[in-house]
Amino acid sequence: MTAAVLFTAANLALAQAAPKVKFATSAGDFVVEVYPDKAPKTVENFLQYVKDKHYDGTLFHRVINNFMIQGGGFDAGYQQKPTRAPVLHEGRQAMEKGLRNMTGTLAMARTNDPQSATAQFFINVKDNGFLDPSVQAFGYTVFGKVVSGMDVVNTIKTTPTGAGGPFGSDVPKTPILINSATLVK
Repeated sequence: MTAAVLFTAANLALAQAAPKVKFATSAGDFVVEVYPDKAPKTVENFLQYVKDKHYDGTLFHRVINNFMIQGGGFDAGYQQKPTRAPVLHEGRQAMEKGLRNMTGTLAMARTNDPQSATAQFFINVKDNGFLDPSVQAFGYTVFGKVVSGMDVVNTIKTTPTGAGGPFGSDVPKTPILINSATLVK
């Protein structure tokens, strides 16, 4: 009987484990885990883009050392990929559950409209508390973190940048391609 209880408990723990996504990039691979218990709509949105292969063949198009690396919206020719409707902003809820814009965390990119996040994401490469929600600002929704391959993220953050495609600055001079983003089983 004890073995059956342990087996059931182990299966329950596995079922509740945070989903993980492996990014295979031209700079190397890294894995993120996402937290549906803290930002459910954001995670559901992100994982649907992963399942739809939206990120495959996109670039890290905005790289700022000592700030963040951003990707998921433009293909190798700097054409913006079509997206679904924006996801509901969950920044405050996620922060109340412990998620902040700290080194290695994954957050949704958006325009000045807090309700505009679709597919683009960024990885904080330093603690960016000023991006957290506050009484005065919506901030940016954190929904996951890098759990392996932070050395790859650190390589990407230091790549030389300049103008590229429609962007006047912060574009890697040597394109950094997301070859694939796949759910880790």
